Amino acid sequence: MSRDDSSRGKNASGRQGGNFKKKSYARGNAPIKKNVTPAKPQDPNSIRLNKYVANSGVCSRRDADIYIAAGNVTVNGKPITEMGYKVKLSDEVKFDGQLLNPVKREYVLLNKPKDFLTTIRDEKGKRHVSGLISSASKSKLLPVDKLEKDHTGLLLFTNDGSMTKVLKSPVNGMRKIYHLVLDQELRSADLKKIQEGVVVDEKAVRVQEVSFIADAPKREVGIEIYSSRNKIVERIFENLGYKIQRMDRVVYGGLTKKDLPRGHWRYLTDQEVINLKMIK
Repeated sequence: MSRDDSSRGKNASGRQGGNFKKKSYARGNAPIKKNVTPAKPQDPNSIRLNKYVANSGVCSRRDADIYIAAGNVTVNGKPITEMGYKVKLSDEVKFDGQLLNPVKREYVLLNKPKDFLTTIRDEKGKRHVSGLISSASKSKLLPVDKLEKDHTGLLLFTNDGSMTKVLKSPVNGMRKIYHLVLDQELRSADLKKIQEGVVVDEKAVRVQEVSFIADAPKREVGIEIYSSRNKIVERIFENLGYKIQRMDRVVYGGLTKKDLPRGHWRYLTDQEVINLKMIK
């Protein structure tokens, strides 16, 4: 058979004209078309119970499932153990009898650059630290404490009022380490005075450690302090006749500037939040 003869058996699309059959079904055997039910619109005012509990800062969402199953969580006075249960924002949710707030707690750490304000006062033409973290959250996050305009370093922001209260408490005394540059070399006698303990405004100040920075001029000093008093570091050195030209907070609690360039921010890890909550 010639090539022309063999090609006559094929249609234009290349299929075998004589062997092509349209598939047919016997009556009653045709595939059943399923009616797809449209998804119900989500209620913007409802939230899964485990997420509600987690957002309240009690625990993680995974642990919330465990507590819900154990009956630790009540909604409007009734224990709820059903997984996937949804509540409305207007519902009264309690964990072990304690009323919960569903607002998600957020924690942001900023490495503050120079020439940014941390005070809430509205000063026209002045740059504020809130602008540096504006993309971090839709919630209003406030700094736990403040750094002066010319000072740099770690600054913690949160909407967790309970944590802010604990960290600012003068009783607790947050661990802070500063790298200072003084207007003159620190005399060894004054270094010893600070190491032995100082009194500012008739109150003792707990200085854990103070020392010269290695391989740097004696104008550069590192100081570790446990105090929530405003401007306490400046006051310590002013009382001894020194002025601080540069001040950089390099440690706050257990938080450091590692992998956090100046002017950048990051979220705290779950473990970091837990560590801060353990400060009492």
